[in-house]
Amino acid sequence: MAEKEGKEKEKRIIKEKEREKLENIFQELENPVNIIFFTQENECLFCRETHQILTEVSEFSEKIRLTVHDFQEDPKEVSEYNIDKIPATVITGEKNYGIRFFGVPSGYEFTSLITDIITVSQRKSILQPETKEKLAALKRDVHIQVFTTPTCPYCLQAVQTAHQFALESDAIISDMVGSVEFPHLVHKYDVFGVPKIIINETHSFEG
Repeated sequence: MAEKEGKEKEKRIIKEKEREKLENIFQELENPVNIIFFTQENECLFCRETHQILTEVSEFSEKIRLTVHDFQEDPKEVSEYNIDKIPATVITGEKNYGIRFFGVPSGYEFTSLITDIITVSQRKSILQPETKEKLAALKRDVHIQVFTTPTCPYCLQAVQTAHQFALESDAIISDMVGSVEFPHLVHKYDVFGVPKIIINETHSFEG
């Protein structure tokens, strides 16, 4: 039995030292958080790793619920969350805030995932009041894509800011997009450095 448990620990992606930190952090979750994951059995190179990460994260607290949908077999949910590529992860609370990850949330992107879970659980961002007022006044829909890599420390803040914008405004959908996982999008948007931010397909900037 001990040997079996040892092998199971070895297979875990989240290491023991990090697990201890997460156990302490997630004790302070206030409200339930839903992790909605879109995957498929075949032809998805990064789905298995993403699924394992999300499964391990969901095990830290009863307030975190993981739901898995098949990209091909669950068209209703795919349409509801407007999922056009996988692996895809949506973080929701009492409603869908438009906080999404496309790709594997590893490296610095894993920190973004954990931060989003905490933020959604609290149901509030850490944005300044004047920023919240401007976001509340938005009259048109905004789609923000933040291209990242797991080793980019500056991507962390860019993703967190975009996701907090989405939390504060129903008009905003914010995506983390892994550059490694989606090279065709890297080519489409001329991503030569990260973070690269695309807004509504018409405006972009790096850094």
